[in-house]
Amino acid sequence: MDVSKVNRASFLEILKRIGPGLILAGVVIGPGNITTSAMMGANYGYTMIWLIIPIIIMGITFMLTCYRISMLTGMPTIHAIRHYYGTPAAMITGIATFMSCFFFTMGNITGSGTGLNLITGINWKIGSIFMIVITLACYFAKGVYSKVEKIITLCIVGMIICFFATLVATGGPDWALFGHSLTHWTVAEGSLATSLAYVSTNAAITAGIYGTYLGLEKKWKQEDLFNGIMFADAIAHVVAVVLISGAIFLVGAIVLHPTGQGIKTPAQLGQLLVPFLGSAAPVIMGVALLAAAFSSLLGNTQRGMVLLAAGIDKPTRLESNFIKWGSLVCIVITTAICFMYNGSPTQLILIANISTAIATPFGGFFVTRLIFRKDINEQNGLPQPRMLQFFMLVSYLFALVMTGSSILRMLGK
Repeated sequence: MDVSKVNRASFLEILKRIGPGLILAGVVIGPGNITTSAMMGANYGYTMIWLIIPIIIMGITFMLTCYRISMLTGMPTIHAIRHYYGTPAAMITGIATFMSCFFFTMGNITGSGTGLNLITGINWKIGSIFMIVITLACYFAKGVYSKVEKIITLCIVGMIICFFATLVATGGPDWALFGHSLTHWTVAEGSLATSLAYVSTNAAITAGIYGTYLGLEKKWKQEDLFNGIMFADAIAHVVAVVLISGAIFLVGAIVLHPTGQGIKTPAQLGQLLVPFLGSAAPVIMGVALLAAAFSSLLGNTQRGMVLLAAGIDKPTRLESNFIKWGSLVCIVITTAICFMYNGSPTQLILIANISTAIATPFGGFFVTRLIFRKDINEQNGLPQPRMLQFFMLVSYLFALVMTGSSILRMLGK
């Protein structure tokens, strides 16, 4: 393929052809993201807002690296890993990314119950059962998901409006503190585990890997790697995620941190929107959590099963029986685990999000090796993507350091 002959896609073409990144943003913005982002701001103020910078770099890098590998090999990521490094490597990656999604599903189940708890006051476990039944109906019914997705999208848009409106209502962030944190990277005492959850939720290798399977649905071609479409898709994903999680982070820093309150119960999440919505804040936050949990539960459970299927060489089509029935089994098991947990649901959501970091050490290892292979990058006279290789290596090492430090800290305790 002669890259010099590939024309830059127009703005309208880009709008029509992007998609996987936005779908993945909907999966990422679940209750775990909302809870962790709020905890970061409420517990540590502006101190850790600098994490947005590595999240942006890592998020774009992971997406573009996986996209490039997929387009140049003609295979989605885990299939490429199997081709170049064998079945055991593919199985390790598939199982690790599946487990990451598995823990994420725990957060979504808990979050859906927490949302109904804020709205109605019912026990979060009863609320989660109600939402699980609706989710399973969507998996096995025809034409239901597309209708539900539109409603959920409206709810999430409403959530974004509420958080940005709350930022305005509070007078906005302290830009001096905001700028100082961005330029002075310090780690607040006791923040490591929550920071790992925040980073691993917003910038995960799992998103890039799954994006290559969604790219098959979108019928992307190799030229889309060079005409700006895949780059725009990666940017759209990261911008959507950072705008939402960053706004929630700042609201937590402005509203709750000055009061000395951390977030340990669902009711405290509702307090985030009080400056803008007053007494209606808990209900609106409940709707936001419910919407985020439901949309993420639908997409993330299927994502996990697709990645597992790719790892063990099973069909990866969403309508296949392996994906549908596997999703059901996954939800049943994660629900049982959630119900056996006797602590606060918000703490369970945080624990689940920390556990999602399991994917990057394993999946990132093989993705990093693939992006440095000459037989992939130099076909058809293409130059080595030195900048992408550099950022992939740095991003992977950063994730490893954070994960390793958190594990050592937990073992020390």
